Amino acid sequence: MAEVMSEPIVLGIESTCDETAAAVVEGGKLLSNVVASSMDEHARYGGVIPELASRAHAEAFVPVISQALADAGLDLSQVDAIAVSAGPGLAGCLAVGVSGAKALAYAAGKPLYGINHVIGHIAVTQLQFGPFPPDTLALIVSGGHTSLLHVRDVARQVDVVGTTLDDAAGECFDKIARLLGFPYPGGPHIDRHAQKGDPHALKVPQGLTQGRSAAKHPYDFSFSGVKTAVARWLEEQDSLGRPIPVDDVCASLADSVATVLARKAIEGCKRYDSQILIVGGGFSANSQLRGKLQEFGQTAGIEIRIPRFELCTDNGAMVAMLGSNLVSAGLPPSPEDFSIDSSMPMDQIYMA
Repeated sequence: MAEVMSEPIVLGIESTCDETAAAVVEGGKLLSNVVASSMDEHARYGGVIPELASRAHAEAFVPVISQALADAGLDLSQVDAIAVSAGPGLAGCLAVGVSGAKALAYAAGKPLYGINHVIGHIAVTQLQFGPFPPDTLALIVSGGHTSLLHVRDVARQVDVVGTTLDDAAGECFDKIARLLGFPYPGGPHIDRHAQKGDPHALKVPQGLTQGRSAAKHPYDFSFSGVKTAVARWLEEQDSLGRPIPVDDVCASLADSVATVLARKAIEGCKRYDSQILIVGGGFSANSQLRGKLQEFGQTAGIEIRIPRFELCTDNGAMVAMLGSNLVSAGLPPSPEDFSIDSSMPMDQIYMA
């Protein structure tokens, strides 16, 4: 067993999609957090182009890490360990980050941890709320993932309670946003319009919440039917020459998705006797979801921990914080020849 450090200094590197990010964490304190996004380059294509994203990571890698170290007032020799997202994510993007991190670790003689990007979204809440107790539940909602996880020990054991069976919540929003003519990314536009609309104007289905499907999948998620129902309604209005009530469409969609996410997450907390629900991922910035979770949580007596906006989206702080958890737990670094895993399972915390 490796020697346990109480307050390790960890450099975290993130490159799973369209953000190149780096951060330095000392124990549970954030010393720096730098993000370079290539989102504007992808906007005209209506989604992330992996080749463009990989090229942007290669260009931004050294400047972002240099800035993160400078902001923290440190040089690489003062870092105790390096952590990097090894999956899940876009293969080319992951390869840039992991290759660069391996080169840094080798050159500086530092231990390297290839971590699970999604579990990082759980770990990052500690920077704002402090350590969380054992047997905590976590709801991860992003463009590609909707998962309910049982966190027994963030460094050693995370179990899958529920997952998405088709479209993730973020994917559903992006596809409807495209039909409404919103630019990429569509989620923030739906959020803004939803705040002005009637959430009960349209009858939007709530997947896996009734009958046999609900009994079989009590904590799983399905948003494909939601997307299809709203898309067909929009097509029908268009064929009849009726104007689209954009605010009402957005409000009804957002209310349906937020209600399902909040209800299933709170029911999961009751099932596992958890008094705390951690929420992470880019979609957790959605105002309707935040409001619905707080509403359901207050009724059930469950504390909802949603990080501030800059810690919701992909960032280096979440990678560094999970790395800090692993180092503090005395866990060994990843093997030198570890590879990326673009579909890393949710219950794998790091490349051990």
